[in-house]
Amino acid sequence: MNGPNILTLFRILLIPVLVVFLLSDSGLSRIPAFAVFLLAAVTDLLDGVWARKKGKITVMGQLLDPTADKLLIASVLICLVTRDLVPAWMAIIIIGRELAVTGFRALAASRGVTLAASVWGKVKMNVMIYTIALLILGPGILGGFFFLAEIGLWLSVIAAITSAAEYYIRYGKKVLSSNNP
Repeated sequence: MNGPNILTLFRILLIPVLVVFLLSDSGLSRIPAFAVFLLAAVTDLLDGVWARKKGKITVMGQLLDPTADKLLIASVLICLVTRDLVPAWMAIIIIGRELAVTGFRALAASRGVTLAASVWGKVKMNVMIYTIALLILGPGILGGFFFLAEIGLWLSVIAAITSAAEYYIRYGKKVLSSNNP
């Protein structure tokens, strides 16, 4: 257990707090939800930078960080679906992509293939972070600018599909070939 991993665990512990704010019926809960989400997003950035710069990359961190990301994104999307801010089919595509890529990574690892981080995966994560932040604020706070969140949601779905396809195109033959155990 090191500093970056503690930061990642902190991000996981923020998720229930965020969910409580998102599911609260109080109109005042949007700002605290936005703040908690931004804090979680910043910890995602910081733990990775800290681990790489200080040489504190661990197997635990490599497993925990993407798990924390997926829990954060899935939890928020599910809450936003219940608030009618995200269509369920879009959340299913985004969460389904996360599960499919995680499964593909696990299969690759079991066959000794390492999947390098994808540029499209990073684009997807960044677009989703900004989009989710805007969606949390909602039309009540954003007013006429809420259309930016809706555009971001479409871009998130496109980036999710594109990044999943990129992983399959780049690594599918190698991971799924019959030569691997």
